[in-house]
Amino acid sequence: MRSSSALKSAGILAGVLAPAVVGMKIRRQAQSPARGRVVIVGGGTAGLAVAARLCRRLRHPEVTIIEPSEKHAYQPGWTLVASGVFGKEHFIRREADYIPKGAGWIRERVEGFEPEHNRVITESGRKVGYDFLVVCPGHQLDYGRIEGLDGSLGRDGLHSNYTAEGAEKTWEGIRGFRGGTALFTEPAGQIKCGGAPQKICYMADSHWRRSGVRDRVRQVFASGKPALFSSPYYREALEKVMERKGIETLFNHDLVAVDPEKKEATFRVKEENGTREVRMSYDFLHLCPPQSAPDFIKQSPLANEAGYVEVDRHTLQHARYPNVFALGDASSLPTSKTGAAIRKQAPVLVYNLVRTMEGVDLKVDSLDYHGYTSCPLVTDYGKMMLAEFDYTLKPRPTFPPWDHDSRKETYANWLLKTRVLPAMYWDGMLKGIA
Repeated sequence: MRSSSALKSAGILAGVLAPAVVGMKIRRQAQSPARGRVVIVGGGTAGLAVAARLCRRLRHPEVTIIEPSEKHAYQPGWTLVASGVFGKEHFIRREADYIPKGAGWIRERVEGFEPEHNRVITESGRKVGYDFLVVCPGHQLDYGRIEGLDGSLGRDGLHSNYTAEGAEKTWEGIRGFRGGTALFTEPAGQIKCGGAPQKICYMADSHWRRSGVRDRVRQVFASGKPALFSSPYYREALEKVMERKGIETLFNHDLVAVDPEKKEATFRVKEENGTREVRMSYDFLHLCPPQSAPDFIKQSPLANEAGYVEVDRHTLQHARYPNVFALGDASSLPTSKTGAAIRKQAPVLVYNLVRTMEGVDLKVDSLDYHGYTSCPLVTDYGKMMLAEFDYTLKPRPTFPPWDHDSRKETYANWLLKTRVLPAMYWDGMLKGIA
């Protein structure tokens, strides 16, 4: 399909279907007279969405965002960059353009918290006071936990598409690959979007078929998890995708080390009676790094034993500090960490935060988040499966509204991924209206 036709189709999708799919309606509420200094740690997806909503909801907003980066990236786009659909610049914009009018911006990193004294400590030693705190700094990429990786990414067949530059290098690696063993890995722990490691695996397969080298490639997907996907409903469909594409799958295989010179990967394999190490040679290796909440979260009084901000799974209020809330990747919410999850979490958090500011006990009046999340799984150029589910792991399909079997790989879903969702993100979600 020519780009003009694709854009026309995307426009139809956005105009006709998006209200049902992504809820791009402004739910008008009377502005609250509640007052209080609200500090938001993190100016990513969650932080900007919450800030925009608060600035709309409060009559006298006193909102400050603490965020060091001057660039804002649409991270779901990295798979598309790594498979040659878009350049990295397509998904990067200026952070300043999305700081809500009336909100303050402290361009520093956070070093710690003093919740007993209602203070955030920045890297310069500045102590920022608050009456209410929202914590959403995102996930930390722990590349250092993979032995032997230092300085090797982006060359000699070793890639990772979790940054703009990494995605660009991954595409160079996929495009230049001429055959051999191609490994794609997924760590055992929590990651951004549980389906992301599969997406680039599927897209690499598609490119290699297009370029005529797939019959010279042994493609392996090695996951540290016990199964391909957390939701059984979608797992079965994804297993069929792997089978159809001829991709070998290994489970309970957690990548712990690489030897770039030997082109050898070491996995810790979990078995019934313990663990053992297995080494595999590769010619191309794409790795999804281990991830966690940032160190300043893990080392703070706000964290649970797993290192995430400990909040109620429905109200998003902190378990021990009632004037603290959290959402997104660094929160303890037991759902897949995606932008779609944040889109549902943000209005719940803002409602509950404002009610708390008004002196209302959330046991009396609150909104509840039920774990909705979504993972757009691209499976080929022009095809995507939309996995939507909640805390129960049961499907909660919303698109397309006339066909609730969202396991289908369709071109309409592809347009949703490549055209509609990015537009909704920049023009709706980050502005507090989607």
